[in-house]
Amino acid sequence: MLYKTRGIVFKVTDYSETSVVVQIFTEKFGLQSYLINGVKKPKAKIRLNSLQPLHLLEMIVYHKTTGTIQRVSELRHQPVFQSIPYDIIKSSITMFLNEVLYKSLRQHEPDEILFEFLFHAIEILDSLNAGLANFHLYFLLRLTRFLGFYPDKTLASPSAWFDLKDGHYSKTQPPHSYIIEPPLTAIWINILNCNFDNLQSLQISPAERKALLEKILTYYQLHVEGFGQVKAHEVLEEVLG
Repeated sequence: MLYKTRGIVFKVTDYSETSVVVQIFTEKFGLQSYLINGVKKPKAKIRLNSLQPLHLLEMIVYHKTTGTIQRVSELRHQPVFQSIPYDIIKSSITMFLNEVLYKSLRQHEPDEILFEFLFHAIEILDSLNAGLANFHLYFLLRLTRFLGFYPDKTLASPSAWFDLKDGHYSKTQPPHSYIIEPPLTAIWINILNCNFDNLQSLQISPAERKALLEKILTYYQLHVEGFGQVKAHEVLEEVLG
């Protein structure tokens, strides 16, 4: 049976000389794997360059409740990116966020609220002109709300410590190394209180941004089973400077 759904590209894996399996986070079915034949042929109906990380799609798909691989009838970009493929900073952010999302979202069940957040955030990234260097920090902290470990802001204070293991603030230093300490906690609070419209108002130095990203990735490692190491952040840090 055919269904219409929106989707976000996560990962492409070669299946044969001309075909690929694409993992797509869909609005209607959650994370699904789709076999797409002939994408590498010169006159392919669906081209490989339309399956780049985090591209936003409108799809007509076949869906069976049994089996692990589905099929696509039609697929198109909707909306078409205006800047992400051509902007080195935006494309680097996209590659980094794609790796984090792939490691974090493994569920096959649909989650329309999460999907809407991701779809809207990627649209914003494509149109954003200011605050780009802080986008990934805010995105990752907002994402934790959907993953179940959003920071508890009770006792939040620039002079407090943030316990990465327990996900809350402490007036005294926790007895382990998984912490954010002042003055970084003040910036952490500012990010939590921010939104996509005023990212440019965050005053964060390159050194602080790097330190915070490392803390956020540690936070994910502590709370997402099997999260492991993220490689794309090294390229992102080099691009952001």
